[in-house]
Amino acid sequence: MPHPFRVLALGLASLATSVAAAFADPPKSPQPISAKPKQIVLISFDSAREISQWERSRALAKRTGAHFTYFLSCVFLLSPETRGQYVAPGKGAGKSNIGFAASKQEVTDRLEQIGLAASEGHDIGSHACGHFDGKDWSKADWLAEFGAFRHILENAYAINGISPEPSGWRAFARHAVTGFRAPYLSTDKALYEALPEAGFHYDASGVSNGPALPPTKNGVMHFALPLIPEGPKAKPVVAMDYNLYVRHSGGFEMPAKADEFADRAYHTFRTAFDAQYNGKRLPLELGFHFTQMNDGAYWNALERFAGEVCGKADVECISFRDYVARQRAGDRQVAVGG
Repeated sequence: MPHPFRVLALGLASLATSVAAAFADPPKSPQPISAKPKQIVLISFDSAREISQWERSRALAKRTGAHFTYFLSCVFLLSPETRGQYVAPGKGAGKSNIGFAASKQEVTDRLEQIGLAASEGHDIGSHACGHFDGKDWSKADWLAEFGAFRHILENAYAINGISPEPSGWRAFARHAVTGFRAPYLSTDKALYEALPEAGFHYDASGVSNGPALPPTKNGVMHFALPLIPEGPKAKPVVAMDYNLYVRHSGGFEMPAKADEFADRAYHTFRTAFDAQYNGKRLPLELGFHFTQMNDGAYWNALERFAGEVCGKADVECISFRDYVARQRAGDRQVAVGG
């Protein structure tokens, strides 16, 4: 039989423990982890001419789960025989700074690529038609250029005598192209007045001092290619392959240094990405052309970069159109792990 004093002592000790527990601070709930939004990467291509590059970019998208924006120049939907269908503001019929398609067959092949890209979820935007510098154009000039683009895209099969025209092509041409990038990134007040009237949802003609959230004005969201650090001295450069080409080789081909330039471009892209991925996670924009500058150095860098980042669970490589649609729908992105 236990000693009565021992029982009493145990009882008091138990009571003291209970009282202490009653008056102690309640256990703190774990602090919620501040989840970051997914890192958005916006990759685009200007002019969209070479068929092989259409195929290569679409293959890259399939490997990485990315969706791209293709800013199409409409003169590449006109053959030498049909080039007169395009009249640029202040120019004669059939004039273009970047030429036209080489043949009817090339137009056929390009139209097929446009249709395939659209069916795969990519964004087809406008890069105007003849790649003229419109900094001195009036609003009427811009509206005329936009009208020429839409007319040529919608009627490309008929204009070039290509059949059969795919079902739904004209509806696609009328409604699917919602974004614009100005040739040379050259803009003026008249352009910004014309964009909403022409029905565009976004413009990607700007340049910004680093990644930034795109503002919306008069119903048009305005994207800007950022200045990002490049090279041993981290000197800022516009995040576009042509600007790297000029930085690296003065705009002249140096194929012997292609690997060096590709590695340097890759590290430029990756450094800009890492700064956002580990920081505020502002959207990162990177611009390219179909042209193989410095023996394809910048496409090689793009493929290496996209292969590494686009498949990450907390990264999305999406088109401008899809980004705009999310913002318009009030989608502020799903939190990582949410």
